[in-house]
Amino acid sequence: MTFREKAGQFRGFLRGIVWVHTIARKRSIVCKGVAMPDKLTEAVSSAIRELVDANHILFDQGVVDGFGHVSARHPDRADRFLLARSMAPALVTETDVLEFDLEGNPVEKGGPAAYLERFIHGEIYRKRPDVNAVVHSHSPSVVPFGVVAGTKLRPMFHMCGFLGAGTPVFEIRDFAGNGSDLLISNNHLGAALAQSLGKGPAVLMRGHGSTVVGSSLRQVVFRAVYTEVGARLQAEAMRLGPVTYLTEEETVATTNTIGTQIDRAWFLWLKAAQKRSMAG
Repeated sequence: MTFREKAGQFRGFLRGIVWVHTIARKRSIVCKGVAMPDKLTEAVSSAIRELVDANHILFDQGVVDGFGHVSARHPDRADRFLLARSMAPALVTETDVLEFDLEGNPVEKGGPAAYLERFIHGEIYRKRPDVNAVVHSHSPSVVPFGVVAGTKLRPMFHMCGFLGAGTPVFEIRDFAGNGSDLLISNNHLGAALAQSLGKGPAVLMRGHGSTVVGSSLRQVVFRAVYTEVGARLQAEAMRLGPVTYLTEEETVATTNTIGTQIDRAWFLWLKAAQKRSMAG
């Protein structure tokens, strides 16, 4: 073989390497499900990383298990949101994050299966421009407060002041009849849930769980964790006797003060979650 022939073979080999690298890179971008050109903006990349952290923290803190989900409004497009594909929160990685429109449709067609209840997120983002993050969970201490008549989930502890005067309960039978599977599996039910949420931070879902909202991922994770903690403490206090709840003025004051300390909890929970991480 002549030198020219060997050189031609080598150039072909190099072109093959470049082609494989290009295809792999494109597949990686598509796997993220985020409809961007070849490069994600720094804001989107940062949002994806923090969304992964939020998934792991919520599992580590006992708010979600194999079920439940957390989303973030798209930082560059208010009419879209970021949410992992249908999977256990503890196992979510950056490549599992997908992008959706407010109808709950994945922007990248033909991708992996999405959460059945993604309509919770889209309809809340549509109705509440102040909301930038949403958590839906089945945290065990909260569920009883959605099924016991006459007993409201209320703040009796300064860390839960954000709950205000009481948390509304969404009754799916009013919108889906008596034979539903209790899941928010379409836009009609998502809009009804968003209506029940109103302007508040949380809504309970009878026989199902709860949905909590916030202005940021860190705030919504804080609220989801302390909604579970507050429910557990309230149930324990009610067994002892009449409960003294926070006044309206106390709920405002505690929310304002504790709201400045959220990062303190976030970084502690993140460190603990990272130490026990099960994500690949």
